[in-house]
Amino acid sequence: MYKVTATLNTNGNGYWSSTKAAVEITALQLAYTNDELDFGELRVFFNTNTWDTYKDGLIYTDKLFLQELRAYLQTIGFSEAEAMDVSYSEQGMQTDNYVSLDVGATFIAGLERLDPAHVHAVHAECADI
Repeated sequence: MYKVTATLNTNGNGYWSSTKAAVEITALQLAYTNDELDFGELRVFFNTNTWDTYKDGLIYTDKLFLQELRAYLQTIGFSEAEAMDVSYSEQGMQTDNYVSLDVGATFIAGLERLDPAHVHAVHAECADI
């Protein structure tokens, strides 16, 4: 898990929320990879003092949040192609303290370039799933 300090915004046009807000991002975590390293789950943790899913709804499907996340990923070393290989996962994967996103082979290769030990540890942990 990577501790981060960033602010991403929602525009209130998602299917699960009409709230426009600045959301403090606190951590990024590659939580899962498949055996082929061409699919995984990225969790983007947020400060629940800046986003409360019980009153604000789910960030899920908010286009501005995803756009700003992709731009943020590029500021920390991901290429544009790697950052664009991030999209929302399904609604049932969302929680009250992180946004769940699907990542593909391009993103995973970028993370492996930036932090190979992290990718290998997650891949080894998920090998039996």
